[in-house]
Amino acid sequence: MPSLKHEKLCLAPVAGVDEAGRGPLAGPVVAAAVILPARGVPRGINDSKKLPAAERARLHDRLRGCAQIGVGIVEADEIDVLNIYWATMKAMTLAVEALVREGGCVPGHILVDGNRLPKWHHAATPIVKGDAISLSIAAASIIAKHTRDTIMRAHHDAHPHYGWITNQGYGAPEHLRALREHGPSPLHRRSFAPVAAFFREAESSPPHAITGACG
Repeated sequence: MPSLKHEKLCLAPVAGVDEAGRGPLAGPVVAAAVILPARGVPRGINDSKKLPAAERARLHDRLRGCAQIGVGIVEADEIDVLNIYWATMKAMTLAVEALVREGGCVPGHILVDGNRLPKWHHAATPIVKGDAISLSIAAASIIAKHTRDTIMRAHHDAHPHYGWITNQGYGAPEHLRALREHGPSPLHRRSFAPVAAFFREAESSPPHAITGACG
């Protein structure tokens, strides 16, 4: 289980930062920055990938009630412009900026999941698989994952073909099948291979040979 071992080695207050949504074919990438309270940290915090959705939702609500939190969101069209790596770095930067702006607290140190850091002036340390090691990063992973899943569920009614209510935009068979049959939506990442393939096929086919809601 994640612990506060790394946090105790850093200048307080320590923020954990993680992201959700690097791999999906549609929707935003979402990052969260979390400073846990000195007391009253909810029990059960873990890498969000290891938690069922109901437990993530419970912990998300508990963390919202006790921790300082900032969230950064970069939408699909900007992901296509920046590429997913730099979009993720931007989402993390936006999350920390939101943490400072809304929480009124500048982190003394930031622990970031992964092996790279955004280009910022904050003292920070990257931790590979940090969401399984650092309690603050694990908390950020829960906030980021639940926030992104909620966004994708909200888009399901407008774009029900793709099954986002269950696959959250990842390339599940149901999603790929709908992409072939209906074409991309405005929320699809056109730079990602399965989506880009649709546009290449459309450009090389005779008029009216392919139908779809390209948006």
